[in-house]
Amino acid sequence: MGRSWYERTDSGEITVGELLKFDATQCANVSEDDDPTVIRSLAIHASDVLAALEAYEQGTETVLRVTPPFNGRMRARLHRIGSDGTTEARDEETGAFHLPPHRLVDDDAPPYPRAVDTEPEGEYDVDTHHERHVAAVEEWRERVTTHLVDDVVLPAPEGNHRVDVAVLG
Repeated sequence: MGRSWYERTDSGEITVGELLKFDATQCANVSEDDDPTVIRSLAIHASDVLAALEAYEQGTETVLRVTPPFNGRMRARLHRIGSDGTTEARDEETGAFHLPPHRLVDDDAPPYPRAVDTEPEGEYDVDTHHERHVAAVEEWRERVTTHLVDDVVLPAPEGNHRVDVAVLG
């Protein structure tokens, strides 16, 4: 089990090669690159979690995705799910982990403000409603970032594997 590498030739073509690794993990029929238990921490941008939470509230299935090859420190990136995609756990086709955004905030995180909750009192005005909703969303964004989790559990062949979450930005 190796890892692919890419090289551009003098003519501009891209070729794919194979870097072979000889280690004990190959003997167990598990590539070190695909073994999620090597992951110690996930780096996650707070803005990616916020964007995924907002997209979810608006009906777009969005996750934070961790793709192999795996190593000790991994980056979870914003990813929109297709109509036939995996929304939670591990995508069997790619080996990537899909983390729904609600798993990255604690249970006390404030709910996303609904438009109906930000309607102005008294006589309705579209501009006032818009301003109130924008202000409520901004306040929600600030408050949610204080509820990001310190760790998350990934499913692994031998059982669940807990990893630290490092919040960026």
